[in-house]
Amino acid sequence: MEKTAIFEQDIINAVCIFIADKYYVQPEEVSVELIYDDESGFSAEVEVNDRLQKLTEINLIEGLRHWLDTEHGLDPMSVGLELEWNEQEGIIAYVS
Repeated sequence: MEKTAIFEQDIINAVCIFIADKYYVQPEEVSVELIYDDESGFSAEVEVNDRLQKLTEINLIEGLRHWLDTEHGLDPMSVGLELEWNEQEGIIAYVS
């Protein structure tokens, strides 16, 4: 499989779907802010049901795997996922 880029808005959508399925709400009810810090790496702040939750890089990968499975029909464990920070594009996930 060739390397495919998933850009920031699709990562946000993936996390919204993942959290919505987890908490039995609509994806539109989930708010996500992706974060990158040189020291702590990748994370996200999620708001659902008036509650804030912090996701780690592992949670972001889990959300992307869920999205690849439910929205794209890919076996989530058969792909490699790598997050990268890009000054112009923001956070990008590479799928291989």
